[in-house]
Amino acid sequence: MRALLETRLLPAIAVAAIVIVLPWFFPSMFYYRIGTLVFIYALAVVGLNLLMGFAGQVSLGHAGFLGIGAYSVAIGPTYLGMPSWLSLFAGAALSGIVAFLVGRPILRLKGHYLAVATLGFGLLVAIVLSNEAGWTGGPDGMTVPKLTLFDWSVRGSDTWYWIACATCVLGFVLALNLMHSPTGRSLQAIHDSEIASLVLGVDVASKKLTIFIISAIYASVAGSYLALFNGHVTPDVAGFLRSIELVAMVVLGGMGSIVGSLVGAIVLVVLPQVLTVFHEYEQALLGLIVMVFMIFLRRGIVPSLVAMLKGWRK
Repeated sequence: MRALLETRLLPAIAVAAIVIVLPWFFPSMFYYRIGTLVFIYALAVVGLNLLMGFAGQVSLGHAGFLGIGAYSVAIGPTYLGMPSWLSLFAGAALSGIVAFLVGRPILRLKGHYLAVATLGFGLLVAIVLSNEAGWTGGPDGMTVPKLTLFDWSVRGSDTWYWIACATCVLGFVLALNLMHSPTGRSLQAIHDSEIASLVLGVDVASKKLTIFIISAIYASVAGSYLALFNGHVTPDVAGFLRSIELVAMVVLGGMGSIVGSLVGAIVLVVLPQVLTVFHEYEQALLGLIVMVFMIFLRRGIVPSLVAMLKGWRK
């Protein structure tokens, strides 16, 4: 029981505790909004961390799945008459299908070839969303109807905070269970050496495709939440800079660390809000702080701090 708590449940319990305690320190609804954005991005980053940190597959176009999920909850209710909640699931299913079709050929690539291929996918999705103005509203985007569940319309940042937090904690639990399953151990073996994994009988192609699909579904759900929460969506949600932002969250928080996904999202969502007091120096200071983090905490914030604590205990 003690080993189970230490390996699986402890990170999820810690995140759940943070979720419950944080609102006590929120002086206004603006803080609920920031908290909601943190947990929405953390959900997408968890999925990307499964792909990059555990399976060792680089993706520079993951915001494409974010865009598919975001536009699903906009197009479904507006043009197809689907409820928002059903459009969310439809977007996740569509992202999974697209990931299956795209992942089969591009996951045969490695290194920078794979990175460029995924980058091309993300750019393609952004271009389609921008050019298909009849469906997507073009560069100006489109309004997203509110999420409605059994005649109850979800309103207010505080309500969205609890929805995003509950979904993020659920995503954490599923990711932790996956990592402690035979599939998770196979993914970690693939990360270390694909050739050695093949020798040991691991179906490398199948495992990589599976985790690519799972990470795409994570991103799609996060994109749907982001669109529903903001009430408006533009093609920028699938843009190259958004993909780079997700990758930066993974690397900053710590590749291979589920809790690091949350920490990376906190840093890159909250820090720009804190630095707004410096006006024109905001971006420069943000870049400097991120550089300092990566210079002194090279493995990412969470893995580096854990290693330091273990060293001090010894």
